Amino acid sequence: MKQEKSCGAIVYRHVSEKTQLLLIKHRFSGHWSFPKGHVEEGEHENETALREVKEETGLDILLQKGFRESVEYCPSPDVKKQVVYFLGVPSGGALCKQDSEVSDIRWLEIGRAQREVTFNNDKMLIRKVSRHLSEGKRAGAARHAPKRGSVQP
Repeated sequence: MKQEKSCGAIVYRHVSEKTQLLLIKHRFSGHWSFPKGHVEEGEHENETALREVKEETGLDILLQKGFRESVEYCPSPDVKKQVVYFLGVPSGGALCKQDSEVSDIRWLEIGRAQREVTFNNDKMLIRKVSRHLSEGKRAGAARHAPKRGSVQP
């Protein structure tokens, strides 16, 4: 069986205290998903993710530490594909779809993104992103909470 590997990123932002995810609609298959693409020779996973997001969306992103998820599926009977996803935030560039591969691109609130993505693997990834971001908020709140017995200015 032939093995393939792709990498990509789930790109998010916060708008009015709501989390939005960036989804792309693939031109030929018509499914909604996240930016991703094949690993080129000599390229590290994170380099592939950064390159593919830039190519497909026009955005530069910063990858967040502590999130790396892998899914596997068989796009055809003789091919097994692994896709590694990172979590990223926009850091520059301008949103612009790659017309040769992407027919539409949208920022959607996380709940709506959950309903729009086509495949169950992507739905599962959104649940993991949601948990990861919630845990980060709780950890951040705990770090900034006043110490017991301290006086607030």
